[in-house]
Amino acid sequence: MEKELLTEIDNTAADLLQTIASFKEEQINVVPFEGSWTAGQIAEHLSKAVSAGILYGNVEPTDRQPDEKSPAIKEMFLNFAIKMSSPDFVLPSNIEHKKEEILRHAEKTWADISTAAQTLDLSSTCKDFDMPGFGPLTRMEWIRFMMYHTQRHVHQLKNIHSMV
Repeated sequence: MEKELLTEIDNTAADLLQTIASFKEEQINVVPFEGSWTAGQIAEHLSKAVSAGILYGNVEPTDRQPDEKSPAIKEMFLNFAIKMSSPDFVLPSNIEHKKEEILRHAEKTWADISTAAQTLDLSSTCKDFDMPGFGPLTRMEWIRFMMYHTQRHVHQLKNIHSMV
């Protein structure tokens, strides 16, 4: 499982970085259509919502399968037919985003997630934040959430790239 998970982490990170890199600097802050976020805003949203920090917080032993909630999280986040709303605390701002800063931050974030996946007990339940609709998640489930959430937004970024 560990090797498979690390491959998925690496693939998710690579897809995100390649997709962001495909944008020209002047395209990062272009609104592709009314009501949409820019590529930079999506990247900022991901920087707020996807972080290894939760994995290093308070934990406790888990009394269930450590990946029990992963299929439901995957089903929800990779269903591109449903529109989701973000909680206020992960909404992006209207600042000008810089492509190189976005890439550096994303690269560091995913390196940190990979390190956590290789060094922490992924079966432990994280106690510092409950996922809305899912409750407490294990480290494994948090990593899966981070991957599926990122994959959802990479899909969105690719659509935006074709429009700008």
